[in-house]
Amino acid sequence: MVKTKELSKDTRNKIVDLHQAGKTESAIGKQLGVKKSTVGAIIRKWKTYKTTDNLHRSGAPHKISPRGVKMITRTVSKNPRTTRGDLVNNLQRAGTKVTKATISNTLRRQGLKCCSARRVPLLKPVHVRARLKFAREHLDDPEEDWENVIWSDETKVELFGQNSTRRVWRRENAELHPKNTIPTVKHGGGNLMLWGCFSAKGPGRLIRVKGRMNGAMYREILTENLLPSAKALKMKRGWVVQQDNDPKHTARATKEWLRKKHIKVLEWPSQSPDLNPRENLWRELKVRVAQRQPQNITALGEICMEEWEKIPATVCENLVKTYRKRLTSVIANKGYITKY
Repeated sequence: MVKTKELSKDTRNKIVDLHQAGKTESAIGKQLGVKKSTVGAIIRKWKTYKTTDNLHRSGAPHKISPRGVKMITRTVSKNPRTTRGDLVNNLQRAGTKVTKATISNTLRRQGLKCCSARRVPLLKPVHVRARLKFAREHLDDPEEDWENVIWSDETKVELFGQNSTRRVWRRENAELHPKNTIPTVKHGGGNLMLWGCFSAKGPGRLIRVKGRMNGAMYREILTENLLPSAKALKMKRGWVVQQDNDPKHTARATKEWLRKKHIKVLEWPSQSPDLNPRENLWRELKVRVAQRQPQNITALGEICMEEWEKIPATVCENLVKTYRKRLTSVIANKGYITKY
């Protein structure tokens, strides 16, 4: 059956006005170009409800009973990985036959929708407890304390790593035009390792790590880059360095080097990238680099350095200024991974 176009509110009101003026349904229909049956229906609704507005339409009854809705909602709340097929089978055993689409629509009305599961670090109970302990101990630290921290880390940048997320505007059947495609190569086309640091005052040094980093190389990087960065960033006396728990960072020789240099180290809970604003700054850099579309490793290295220099100090400042929110989120999520 073809769905007819609904009459406007003005047209419905004119029908009532003409009816009150004494005109017949046929005459009204001819004058306004509306079917006689439609005119009659509008007049009857007006006589019954004293309005020409659309009334509430109940629609078809739901195929799943309220009890069935509670059952499938409770099931997915306990086990979010339950499939629609499992729910269809559960209802069928209870005497209700529905489709997967009905399951989706029903759960959507309950505020639930099917999404891709996020990939997050594996947290063991010991990690959860350490994260909660860190968040609670530092929750009331003044903002000035976080401004005196230098955040340091390493990251891998792939030549074609970020381009896979790019979208294009194109016409139909133009999906293979060179402008609308993303060239790919095996293994990402190569990559390079970077070490960098920053504080609330802005980016510190960024260097390319050549070869496999070991403890000796890491201590050399700290000597040649961390200390000059602290000086350039004008860190206050007693500044603190943050680093993760990589074996190179926690090696006895590295701890001894830090002790001799009188550098304090922020005690860090393992498996906590969401607590490290350094990750956000790496993401900022990688997006900027991807927009430049480097075509080889040499260009990739040069562009990384250029874009690092362009990152405004305000970006770093904002990452540190909002640090308390990260701690609050960890506590609210009972130690598990947060949106950061």
